[in-house]
Amino acid sequence: MARGARGLRALVPEVDAILPSPLARAVETARILADAYGLDPREGLGVLAPGRPPHDAIEPLRALEGGTVALVGHEPHLSRLAALLVAGDPAPLFTFRKGGACLLEVDGALQPGGARLRWLATAKLLRLLGARAGKR
Repeated sequence: MARGARGLRALVPEVDAILPSPLARAVETARILADAYGLDPREGLGVLAPGRPPHDAIEPLRALEGGTVALVGHEPHLSRLAALLVAGDPAPLFTFRKGGACLLEVDGALQPGGARLRWLATAKLLRLLGARAGKR
């Protein structure tokens, strides 16, 4: 995961906040990601916990006032949240595998259907990028 975090940093050089689900595995992953960015992860966000409706995450995320935010969570919750933000419907458009990531871009207020998918990266791609970044 540390190599994948370096790969993510190669794609997204700056992150303003790292928000994990409150579950232990997500918090541990958020710490690894935070180390790569030189940040402290925030406390676990209950609305990112498995089983929560993706709509529940809209208001807390909207309150972050912009910037680049990394969410660390679980499937199928994250793919449902991404689908809600991109398509306005939580029916998954894709599925994250462990260590995968995507970049959503939002102009204006966060709302269902208001985001654009910029890219989707597998864990393997992120690890490859992380290995390259480590050689520089």
